[in-house]
Amino acid sequence: MTPQAADESETVVAGRRSKLTPEREREFFDAALDQIRECGYDALSMEGIAASTKCSKSTLYRQWKTKPQFVAAALRANHRPRLADIDTGSLAGDLRAAARAAGERSDDDTKLVQALGHAVMQDPELQCALRDALIEPERAALREMLQRAVDRGEIAADHPALEFVPAQLLGMIRVRPVLEGRYADADYLVRYVDAALIPALGLPEVT
Repeated sequence: MTPQAADESETVVAGRRSKLTPEREREFFDAALDQIRECGYDALSMEGIAASTKCSKSTLYRQWKTKPQFVAAALRANHRPRLADIDTGSLAGDLRAAARAAGERSDDDTKLVQALGHAVMQDPELQCALRDALIEPERAALREMLQRAVDRGEIAADHPALEFVPAQLLGMIRVRPVLEGRYADADYLVRYVDAALIPALGLPEVT
């Protein structure tokens, strides 16, 4: 079957169903996010995604009316919380484990955030999708870690540093590339937790 025939066939099939398969959607979304990381949001086009995934443009536009809607859907589908299951039994242990987990993919996530930068500020839907996919799940997980520590009596609920912990840890991931031209990898983030967060919270060091 020729590429044109394949496109026409997929268009006909897509017209007969209300949704694409999850596997096919994932293929579209992965292609879009990879292209954004590599070339930036402005360089992304529905035509380019159609060509790279061997589908027709009408297939994409039938499911997602605009590029921002498509990218927002891709971001939300990329939601893979990495900190939600961390529970070592101590806040210091949780923070170090969170630092390792966050550092393992900080380069991919940071590239995506940087590539979306201006577009995110101009489009509320993209901004909301980015927060839903990459920020809120990790903030929620960190807040749960802090609440568990309070419930255990490990730290006072009114400790002044508690409210800043999510911003400090997640912010360091975003700011290191700007300040030093290097991504905040797992080793860097664990050292940051040991040197800055644990002392600020008055916690015993993890041995």
